[in-house]
Amino acid sequence: MFKKLTDREEFLATQIVDIAFKIHKELGPGLLESVYEKCFAYELADLGINFQRQKEVPIIYKNLNIEDGLRLDILVDDLVIVELKAQENYHPVWEAQLLSYLKLTEKRLGLLINFHVPLMKSGIKRLIL
Repeated sequence: MFKKLTDREEFLATQIVDIAFKIHKELGPGLLESVYEKCFAYELADLGINFQRQKEVPIIYKNLNIEDGLRLDILVDDLVIVELKAQENYHPVWEAQLLSYLKLTEKRLGLLINFHVPLMKSGIKRLIL
């Protein structure tokens, strides 16, 4: 059964989307993903929102502990996973990847943001577990 997102999760989602629009308006498409990530971190810090960049998350498979199992682009306030892309062609596997990240980290909300689009609204996908 679907459980409603918390007010904090909804607030963070709104802030994240606003940041994406702000960066895209200022810089436009066509830059490296790392540039957008640094700008994203700058904006989160400017708002006083806690986050971690390139957060390594261990994966447990049966009795095997894989320390560097996955790396999240940005984990916002230990609640929301943000995966950033700067790719011309959209790949459906990105959504599957983010859903796997949500499952493996036991987070409920993820935002997939692709900056290589003419209009930012077409580059944002919100996924909920």
